[in-house]
Order: sequence, then C-alpha cells, then structure tokens
Amino acid sequence: MTQLHQSMLDEIRRRNYTESTTRAYDRIIKDFAFYFHRPPDQLGPEHVREYTAHLFRDKKLSPNNVNQTVGALRFFFVKFLRRPWSAEDMPCPKKRIHLPVIWSRDEVSRLIESADTPFHRTILMTLYATGVRRSELAHLKITDIDSGRMVIHFHEGKGGKDRDVMLSPNLLTELRQHYRRLPRKPAEWLFPGGPWHTADCPISDKVVWWACRQAAQRSHIQKPLHPHTLRHTPARRRYRPADHSNAAGSPRH
Repeated sequence: MTQLHQSMLDEIRRRNYTESTTRAYDRIIKDFAFYFHRPPDQLGPEHVREYTAHLFRDKKLSPNNVNQTVGALRFFFVKFLRRPWSAEDMPCPKKRIHLPVIWSRDEVSRLIESADTPFHRTILMTLYATGVRRSELAHLKITDIDSGRMVIHFHEGKGGKDRDVMLSPNLLTELRQHYRRLPRKPAEWLFPGGPWHTADCPISDKVVWWACRQAAQRSHIQKPLHPHTLRHTPARRRYRPADHSNAAGSPRH
C-alpha cells in the first residue's frame, strides 16, 4: 500500500464513512488510476471527463453508477487533494429514480424461515424489525439493547447521528436466544466476527449481505433482495426519546 493510498483511506475514516462506501471509493479510485496507468494524483479534470465517457460508452454503466464514480473522484480531488472542482466542467448524469422493491410480510416471513443458520436468522429478524442499515447492524453492541425502555440505540448512523429504534418483544426474545447460542459470550459486540463468531471484533457488513442472499435463494421468491430492501417493508416505526441518561441493558436481561 502506497503512502497516498493509506492517507486517502485515513481521510475517509476521519469522515466516518460506512464500510461499503469506503470499499466503493477505494475500488473506484484504483480503477480510475489503472485505466490511465498513472497514480491518481497525477490525473486531472480532463481525465475524469474521459473516464466517465468510457464508463458510459464501453462499460455501459447506468447513470446512477457513473454518478457514484463521479462522487468518489470528487471526494478524492476536492476533499483529499484539496484541488478545485468545477461542476460545469464535471457535470453529473441525470439520476434515474427507481421505485423500491416491496416484500410483503408473508414473503419476509418465508425469507426469515429460509435462513441457513440461526445466526443469519437473527440478522434478518433484526434488519426487518428495525429497518437499519447493514453497517449499523454489524456494529451493534450488547449495551445498545435497552430492554428496560424497549429500544435499541444506534450510534453514528448516516450523517453521524445517533438514534433509538423500538425494540419489539419478539425481537428481544430472539436476541436473548441468539446470545445463549453463541459459543463464547461476547464482552462487547452483539454479532461477533470470526469463523465461529468468537472474535473480539464485529462481523463485516458483508456477512449481513450474505445472510440476505442465502435466505433469498433458499426461499425461492423471485424478487430482488438487498439488506436495504427490508427498510421498505411495511410497519416500519421509529422512536427517538430525548433522554438517554438511563439507557442500559442487554439481551441477557
């Protein structure tokens, strides 16, 4: 890893971007440099224009995918290299608006029952019951489960904001069973990583994606599914109390 690459990743982490955004930006900037066979800091606006044309013409990417590429390159040149960026010289393609795919409650029930492991079943239930992003779920801590007030506290979500989400009795029961099933009781993370879920670190958000993918295939429901899909399912409610002073608890309680 070059010093430039490491410094860029450090800048992304300082801004508290999600794992998926970090991976996407890293991949995009690497592909951009590889296309021109030059370090990315030796490239400029004319290369960005040529590269986006290549993505449309040769790669046949959608406007939304090209927009993501432009956003990553804007971050690299403006936020990291501190170079000027003219919106007129670097226009973003018009986004296509896609309506979300909606899964019915019966379909979600089939999906959850199709989970290949109890660990993945709990992940799917938590996604559906809370409507959170996969990176937020992956970084849940035991102390974030407040069974006294029946809320789950999520730290630094999108925009760096904390929020509380209602904890249903069914989900609390599932989380308690999940905790009892773990081969080694974690000290911090609700969903510990490692091959046997015994590591002192959280799972990657890729594990959440994989749980959805496997269950969708096993359920034989012919609809697209992504962890974000479950955010658009019915009965999504949130609760944001003002006072966090007494927030405490865990699935064990």
